Parts: sequence; C-alpha cells; structure tokens
Amino acid sequence: MLYQKLPASPGRAPVAGWGGIECTVNRVGDRYYDQLRRTGHHTRLTDLDRIAALGLKTVRYPILWERTAPENPTQPDWRWPDERLTYLRRLSIRPIVGLVHHGCGPRYATFDQPPFEWELARYARRVAERYPWVDAYTPINEPLTTARFSGLYGLWYPHAQSDRCFVELLLRQCRATVRAMQAIQQVRPDAQLIQTDDLGYTHSMPSFQYQADFENERRWLGWDLLSGRVTPTHPLWTYLRASGASEADLGFHLDNPCPPSLLGVNHYVTSERFLFDDPQQPGHYQDTEVVRGAPARRLGLGALLKQAWDRYELPIAVTEAHLGCTVDEQMRWLGQVWQQAQWARAQGADIRAVTAWALFGMYDWHCLLTRPENCYEPGVFTLQKGQPRATALTHMVQQLAAGIAVNDLMPDGPGWWQDTTAPQDLINYEIH
Repeated sequence: MLYQKLPASPGRAPVAGWGGIECTVNRVGDRYYDQLRRTGHHTRLTDLDRIAALGLKTVRYPILWERTAPENPTQPDWRWPDERLTYLRRLSIRPIVGLVHHGCGPRYATFDQPPFEWELARYARRVAERYPWVDAYTPINEPLTTARFSGLYGLWYPHAQSDRCFVELLLRQCRATVRAMQAIQQVRPDAQLIQTDDLGYTHSMPSFQYQADFENERRWLGWDLLSGRVTPTHPLWTYLRASGASEADLGFHLDNPCPPSLLGVNHYVTSERFLFDDPQQPGHYQDTEVVRGAPARRLGLGALLKQAWDRYELPIAVTEAHLGCTVDEQMRWLGQVWQQAQWARAQGADIRAVTAWALFGMYDWHCLLTRPENCYEPGVFTLQKGQPRATALTHMVQQLAAGIAVNDLMPDGPGWWQDTTAPQDLINYEIH
C-alpha cells in the first residue's frame, strides 16, 4: 500500500519531527549491555549540539535507572544526567525522559522480583524532584516487547520461555509504570506518560489463523492494561488467568487506570509477521517477516496507526522510525513512515510526530543484543573513527524538521520491502 503526502487539516499543526537515541541497557546472563557506551554517546556532549542543529525540538532521552543507580538505590550518580538535561534545557530541546529501556532493572531489583515496581517508583520520584522542568516520561520502553523477549523467547534475562513468565513480567512492568507515574505526578502533576511499544500485525496461512488472531489481540495488551480495559470480558482475560495472573493482579489496573497521554508507536520493517507451514514439522508453523513470506498482505504503518486510533482515540506519535540498510533505503523508509503518518491523519487519527530513531546508530541488533559481535548499523548519523558523520539521511531529517515536503526529499524508486525481486540479504531479519 502506497501513501502520498496529503495537505494538513486546517488549524492543525503539521506532523512534527522528533529524535531519539538508541539507549538499550539489557541483560544477558549476568552481563549488562549498554548501547550509550557502545555508540560513544555516553562521552560526547557535543552530540546534543548535533541534535539541535537538526532542528529537532523534542528528543527521547535516557536517564536510565541501571546507569544512574546500578549498585545501590541510595547512592545514585547524577553527574551524567545533570550535565545532559541541563544542556538540553539550554538548547530549548524538550526531553521525553526514559527510565528503563529494554532493561530488567539493576541487580538489586530485577523485574522478575516484587521490589522492581517499588524501587522504580522511588527512582522516578527522585528524577522528577531533581529535574522539575521535565514534563514527559516513558518509565518503561516497550513493556510488552521486553516481556516477550525476556519471558517468552528466552533471549534476555531471566531467559524464560513460558506464558507464565511473560505474563508476570508484563504485569510487573505495567504496575511499575503506574507507580512511577504516580510518584512523578506527586512532584509534577501535569507530567505526561508517553507509552511506547512495537505495533505490528500477524498474518498467517488459514491453518494458523487461531495463532494470528491471538497475537493480534496480544499486541494491545500493555496499553489495554494501563488504560484499565482488561476486564473479565476482555478477549485475553482467560489467557491471563490461566497464565498465573490473579484477579488482584488484573484488578490493580482497573483500580489504578493510567492511560497514556500519548501512544508511542514503534514500527519496523519486520514488525508485520507471517505464519506458514513448517515443512520439517507438519502441523507446526514457522514465523517470518511478511515482507519475505507474503509481501502482498502487508498492511503498512498507516493502517496500523489507524487501528490504534480507532481502538484508543488517544494522540499518537511514531516514536521509533529506523531501518538498518543503505542510506538511500533509510531515506525511503523514513519518508514512507512520514507519508503514512500523514495518511493516517487524513483518515482522522491524531498523529503528532515521527521520531527519527537511533540518531547515532546502534550495535548488535542483528542478533537482538544477545551477543557482542560489534555489528554496527548507522542511524541518522554514522560513526567514523568514533565520531558522528552526517549522511544524506542527516540532511533529510534536518529538512523535514524545517517543514520541507517529504515527497521532495525521498530518493526515486521503491524501497526493497516494496519490491519482491530485491535481494533478501538486504533484510535486517531480527530487528523486532
């Protein structure tokens, strides 16, 4: 499905350009991996000047719990966040502060244990007290996705592969988000919750439609819990109860609804999936990207944004837009995300922004951060000898932020995900 740029509705601000830095601190076994250190952003204050030069006025920025208070909750080290948030404020850039990004919490309060939610709330309050001008937070990035990777697929700590652990991790992250926002709003009553998660869609052959239907309901579960929508009539109530959730667990969110101020939709070229027969195991399915297995079925981001709007009627931002590929293909991807956001707006959805993600690139997402192979993907900037260098994508982001029409900025021709004859090795198979 192709989307063309449509004129903005009268009286509505155009889609804004935001930025974001890949900042995952995830745990594999007993080791924590820190993307901010691996890309060098941890030591480059001048990166903030580069962001300002792009013309971006809002940036998702990490003040991560595992980095600030890794060993002892009573001994946080505020030097790095003090320097960075002070400088962002001086540059008139609004931070959306993230507290946990694909993380499990520090060793003294990991998310497979009850202290996680209380300790995160305590940390969140300290952040709010120290930086009272910050008015937007993502306490936990992608709680549903993180619960899948950690509790269902066994990729990250605690490396479980069960519905019971998946549900436990999701519920604890959602309760922690509620408690963190309650703590923040005691300091800053108007603080906004920008709740992110991956949004895709599962397609299937007819014999596996039951699984596709389940996954297409499950993708909403984090937002549904936070919004107080998971009642006994919810399609996944029985699944949650059978997977170990008590009525008290689910009742917590009915008693403490915390709907996002804005839905943060993260979407990758691999977010839409396709289930098909496994030739080695009759009756079982394999799971691949729809762009590989059934490209004609792909809905595209615009349709998914419209689905999210129809379900929640909350403002939406695309909070991660990134493709691991050549610069031309990165430009096509970002341009089409922008077009699709505009299309969804024209259909009535309240789409506020598109976020150019991974401004300084990322390491080892090709293997979902499960092992250190030093495989670097450029972002809006590319690293050369440890320093960010501008590319054509950099200039595109700058022009989009300045209000230049997206159609005037995209390279000619379709993206490989629109071309079934494209070489399959262009696909970054394992990102989300």
